[in-house]
Amino acid sequence: MFSRITEFGHATARALKLPNTATAPFCPSEVQGVVEVAPKTTPLRRFLSFAGPGLLVAVGYMDPGNWATDIAAGSRFGYGLLFVVLLSAIAAMFLQILAARLGLVARLDLAQACRAHYPRAANLGLWGLAELAIVATDIAEVLGAALAFKLLFGLPLVWGVVLTSLDLLIVLGLKGRGFRQVEAIILGLVTTIGLCFLLELFLSKPSGGGILMGAVPDLGRLGDPAALYLAIGIVGATVMPHNLYLHSSIVQTRKVEAGLHGTREAITMTTLDTVASLVLAAFVNAAILILAASAFHAHGHTGVADIEDAKALLSPLTGAAAAGLLFAIALFASGQSSTFTGTIAGQVILEGFLDIRIPCWQRRVITRVLAIVPALAGIAVMGEHGVGALLVMTQVALSLQLPFAVWPLIRLTGRRDLMGDHTAPPWMQAATWTVFAALIAANLVVLMHLFGL
Repeated sequence: MFSRITEFGHATARALKLPNTATAPFCPSEVQGVVEVAPKTTPLRRFLSFAGPGLLVAVGYMDPGNWATDIAAGSRFGYGLLFVVLLSAIAAMFLQILAARLGLVARLDLAQACRAHYPRAANLGLWGLAELAIVATDIAEVLGAALAFKLLFGLPLVWGVVLTSLDLLIVLGLKGRGFRQVEAIILGLVTTIGLCFLLELFLSKPSGGGILMGAVPDLGRLGDPAALYLAIGIVGATVMPHNLYLHSSIVQTRKVEAGLHGTREAITMTTLDTVASLVLAAFVNAAILILAASAFHAHGHTGVADIEDAKALLSPLTGAAAAGLLFAIALFASGQSSTFTGTIAGQVILEGFLDIRIPCWQRRVITRVLAIVPALAGIAVMGEHGVGALLVMTQVALSLQLPFAVWPLIRLTGRRDLMGDHTAPPWMQAATWTVFAALIAANLVVLMHLFGL
């Protein structure tokens, strides 16, 4: 299957005329300057040379955890929380642009920069929280992949969870491969997800007026504690902590020309890559919520919070037998694409904070075991129909950990001694500090609600 996806990705890349540049190992210890950017070529070709890292980051914004929060929000509140998805996507763009800027200018990823500028105790704390974020993300991927196996092949959920351990074979198969090959696979998977949801939206016939109303920010809609809880889950599912570490590392796979002009061009091209990729991710997330609103909420099914129930209801409600199958295929592609980026992010965090290097497959085994155990425990306690609630919980946990990655990112990219002439401009710092303040406020409200304060 993955060979076909790789071929599909390469075909898409050829259609887009992506340059066939030098490559880096799948899990590199050093990724600087491995993709050459030809100096004498068209602006489009130069942009395509820089394109790719944004796509790897974007897949983390459309993983199974996003599906659970968006389905629950759309089925219960219709189009009402669509503005949360859109605002979260904008916030993610600002933060990922900062992360990319750090990597391009300082030639350090976020974890390495923290180790270089913060005390050891602070770094150990940040590392622990980052690892928790990786595990929470992987739990969502495990549950999503298990659900995809059940929806496509009828396997019991527990066996689906066990089968997810075989993704180690994927990681081993990519050993020694280049980033361009990984990016081609991701491009194929993301294209599959996007096409599936284009067809789903066509079949569900959403309300244009409802979409426009839902896209208009209205904090009054968050007065319902359930709406606020789901909104926080959407934020955690959209702005994922490990993606900030990941992005600041993988942008260094592009060789930046020496000098002020070369760095500025790299920042500009990478910013365009980030925005374009996250617009695609925002479309997928918005499409999931819109699909749930038009297919479930509009027909009186306001309690759909489980991905399995969503798939079962799609075909009869849309009148198209293919709707449920498309949904399951997109879910499988979503979970598998997130596996790649989660593995790379885990390596970046471990090497950056602790300067410990282990083989990529060992990192994958450790992370997956730490995810499978709580996933099986959650299914045992809550049952198979509690998977939706488990997925939302993982995303809320990500939101609670997010400020601990955002704080050092904003502080470090604002330091002239580190960033020089490429220090984040004041308007960008103000925007990201606003995002940080909103995250803290929302997380405090959720914690007060959870503890009954």
